[in-house]
Amino acid sequence: MPSIHLKRANEPPARGDGKRVLVDRLWPRGKSKETLKLDLWLRDIAPSTELRQWFGHEPPKWPQFRKKYFAELNRNTVVLTTLRELIGKGTVTLVFNAADTEYNNAVALREYLLEH
Repeated sequence: MPSIHLKRANEPPARGDGKRVLVDRLWPRGKSKETLKLDLWLRDIAPSTELRQWFGHEPPKWPQFRKKYFAELNRNTVVLTTLRELIGKGTVTLVFNAADTEYNNAVALREYLLEH
């Protein structure tokens, strides 16, 4: 089973993170490239702006958000291939900026990757 970790952008990098991939469409406010120590920024793997704004991190919308986001991911094969290739080589940490650690695109993306 692939090793896919999740980490907020404000958490410091760690040895066990493996490849660190930012999976948000927007750069985390107040963070520098040096601070984040990213290997890759896959902004196009993030939900569309419309979907992100509709969801607004409202837990009751989570099931519908996941369904819509998974549909977007199904149409985004190029960027998914890039991420899957990284995962195939070792540990990957999906870095996200949301304050909500339970209902965010990185959680949904990890679930999608593990199921597909």
